[in-house]
Amino acid sequence: MPAAEFVLQREVQTLYSNHHGWLHGWLRKKLGCTHNAADLAHDTFVRVLSKTGPVAATEPRAYLATIAHGLVVDFHRRRALERAYLDTLAALPEPQTPSPEERALVLEALTAIDAMLDGMKPPIRQAFILSQLDGLTYKEIAARLGVTVRSVNNYMLKALEHCYLLAP
Repeated sequence: MPAAEFVLQREVQTLYSNHHGWLHGWLRKKLGCTHNAADLAHDTFVRVLSKTGPVAATEPRAYLATIAHGLVVDFHRRRALERAYLDTLAALPEPQTPSPEERALVLEALTAIDAMLDGMKPPIRQAFILSQLDGLTYKEIAARLGVTVRSVNNYMLKALEHCYLLAP
């Protein structure tokens, strides 16, 4: 094992042993569920491990809380998306209700789309949605957003580049 990798491993071990209990408690208060708190505490340390640079933070709890807060926001967004989807399914007549496997696939796709859209700047996201979901032309989008057609074209290029970069 290279020396830098060993140092990183020791830093993460120290961070984990000194602050995991605190992080789990902090998340449990935010989420009201020890199981979800445990999952997000785990995900927080997975994020720490995925960092390429050193993890020796001067304020380790603030560092962990910042990462965990983003995960909590994502967790609530996924839950809201799942609730909306399940409410829509509940309103469908019985023969149109998808199988559990289809539901899981759709929820996974919706979560991925939500994450992708969340990474776009608001005007780019808005132009992309107006184009792809509402079927508006660039001229119609420009009028709706109060920008030029050239700006809409630039927004769409950035949106498509963003999608391309996130594609597996």
